[in-house]
Amino acid sequence: MSLRLAVLGLGRGAMLTVPALAAHPAVEIVAGCDPDGAARAGFGGRCFDSAEALFAWGGFDAVYIASPHEYHAAHAVMAARAGRHALVEKPMAVSLAEAAAMVRAAEAAGTVLMVGPSHGYDPPVELAASLIESGDAGPLRLIHAFAFTDFLYRPRRPAELDTALGGGVVFSQATHQIDMARRLAASPVASVRAWTGGWGGRGSEGAFTALLTFDSGAAASLTYSGQARYDSDALAGWVGELGWAKQPQAHARTRAALERTDEAGAKAARTFAAGWPQPQAPTHHEHLGSLLALCERADLELTPDGVIVHGDDGPRGVAAPLPPVSRANVAEAFVRAVAGAAPPLLNGRWGLESLAVCHAILASAREGRDVVPADLLTGLI
Repeated sequence: MSLRLAVLGLGRGAMLTVPALAAHPAVEIVAGCDPDGAARAGFGGRCFDSAEALFAWGGFDAVYIASPHEYHAAHAVMAARAGRHALVEKPMAVSLAEAAAMVRAAEAAGTVLMVGPSHGYDPPVELAASLIESGDAGPLRLIHAFAFTDFLYRPRRPAELDTALGGGVVFSQATHQIDMARRLAASPVASVRAWTGGWGGRGSEGAFTALLTFDSGAAASLTYSGQARYDSDALAGWVGELGWAKQPQAHARTRAALERTDEAGAKAARTFAAGWPQPQAPTHHEHLGSLLALCERADLELTPDGVIVHGDDGPRGVAAPLPPVSRANVAEAFVRAVAGAAPPLLNGRWGLESLAVCHAILASAREGRDVVPADLLTGLI
């Protein structure tokens, strides 16, 4: 099988994921698309300046949608109507109505709609999920997850700081923690109670904390700050989110750089305008902050290298083998889904349900009450 793949959106997300897609032996990257001429030049080869032009050409089987959040729905619906499979970045859309339209379009066309990558795909998360599913750790009872990052002070487009356009940490980052918790719980989210906050003049939610309960009776406590001076990677041996060593001064440097540089120019420098990224063999797995899954017979501590199983006899480490390139499992899952070998776990309906939890976090914080994510989906699917 050879999968001809187009990349729609040549920004930061594509920079991180395209190397894994390009390294897959069954994938041929045949085109790129972005309105920014510098990004197209950095991508090289056949490129288009609009999604309309890309689909009018049509010389591809599938599309990786890495455009800004507010365009995901329109681009995914275009793909389905053109009979093309789609891998769409998280969050799959901004509004639940848009996400539901994406699901309906893909299901009507019989095309694959896969959402990702997110940290729900991280090999240590997959390993922990398998340990729970096997029964070795016993039933899951509680998840405690937190991350303190400099996310909001990295260079951002204005839309990335506007909640209405999918900006802020709830849409961009809560999705990661929700996907991880849902994979481990393997149960629908029953209710959400949350708080959100923002400060420092960045204009959107910079932090949240949420209590999720699941139909199984388990619960998850999720906390995230993208405005942190403390760095939770200190607890991971100073391994950063992308799996590489980082310096303890990273957060301070991010804030200082934002104050003295042109934000738009700095943002462009993180895209394909800077040139094609070279794949490198990872030294650790990607991860997000700290996650501890408490089960009846063992507690599972996720690390950048695997899982530490804390049992009655003490802790023991279980390694998760490193892939040849980061996010290789995402590329493999998409290829297998398109080939009909295995449906994607994080499909369109999964993405819609995770997005409903994001909206439940925002609604709960705004209204000061418990919110049932399923209620937000009534009449949409």
